[in-house]
Amino acid sequence: MHCTIFGACRPDEKNMEVSHIGKLETAVVILCYNGRKLLEELLPIALANTAVDDRTRIILADNASTDDTVEWANLHYPEVPLLRFHSNFGFTGGYNKALDLIEAEYYVLLSNDVEVAARWLPPLIDQMKKDQTVGACQPKVLSYHRREHFEYAGAAGGFLDHWGMPFCRGRVFFDIEKDTGQYNDVREIFWAGGCCFAIRGAAWHRAKGLEPDFFAHMEEVDLCWRLQGMGYKILVCPGSEVFHMGGQTLSYTNPTKLYLNCRNNLAMLTKNWPASRLLWKLPLRLLMDWLSAFYFLISRGFPSFKAVLKGQFHFLLHLGHWLKKRKEVQRVGTNQLKGYYPGSIAFAHFVKGVNVFSNLYD
Repeated sequence: MHCTIFGACRPDEKNMEVSHIGKLETAVVILCYNGRKLLEELLPIALANTAVDDRTRIILADNASTDDTVEWANLHYPEVPLLRFHSNFGFTGGYNKALDLIEAEYYVLLSNDVEVAARWLPPLIDQMKKDQTVGACQPKVLSYHRREHFEYAGAAGGFLDHWGMPFCRGRVFFDIEKDTGQYNDVREIFWAGGCCFAIRGAAWHRAKGLEPDFFAHMEEVDLCWRLQGMGYKILVCPGSEVFHMGGQTLSYTNPTKLYLNCRNNLAMLTKNWPASRLLWKLPLRLLMDWLSAFYFLISRGFPSFKAVLKGQFHFLLHLGHWLKKRKEVQRVGTNQLKGYYPGSIAFAHFVKGVNVFSNLYD
């Protein structure tokens, strides 16, 4: 493991790396990559709004930043443990490696572009303490820039439609709702937004963490799908609020983000759809992605068109790999999946004109 804490340990000193942290009840882990400016603004807020003690710690994990993230953190916050990786393992690999080094009853994955509100953490942890079947839960995710509106990545809880397309309460494609308290109920959802979610440590390790081959994007949807297959509930807890900047690593229209989303979505469906659905739905999904590629060609230009086709090609080239990964997944029928929408979100939005989550069921 090429990792040091505070930059002070040699790579082979794995036990020494984490000995000073000890076993925690809650570990809030912030993964960083060239994010010194974000940390400078948001880490003080996280520390001020989190009751840090011997049982609850905020821990930084650095994905081989090439800016002065590590130096700045060591200088200004030497009391905050820092895991330093010597390669960029992406969102999935970075968190997998970080959480392997931290022993905690509950983990909270917190993006470095998230501002947490006062008392944001207790509602998440209390919900999991109250119900042992809750595997993961997310806060209400609001926009950092338009604070009365939901944010794209998570909003008031993630859902999945019949064709494997993710969307949220409060966000249908790029139509973002204003938060008027309409989604203030604690309820089961399909997936918890990756920018901030809490997960039971036992559930994380049983699921073997995030899909390492994804690198980034769709990883939280895949994880929550697998957790549901194991019998865990996924919840949204609106009593907790965070404000997400969004698009700090890759903008929402960046072709690389589109490529990763396309590739990883197809891989996720191959892993998790039951065979009876996969055999006929996957070819149709590939066709639907071709149609979306031409939509992006018209609306965004050739780079986005190319990104979708590149995602498909990479997926098909490694189809055998994903079929092998299916063996690790415990699948359940759609009747058992919470947060599952039996229709097509694309048809509802682009044909029927639905742009508000609550109108989907009218």
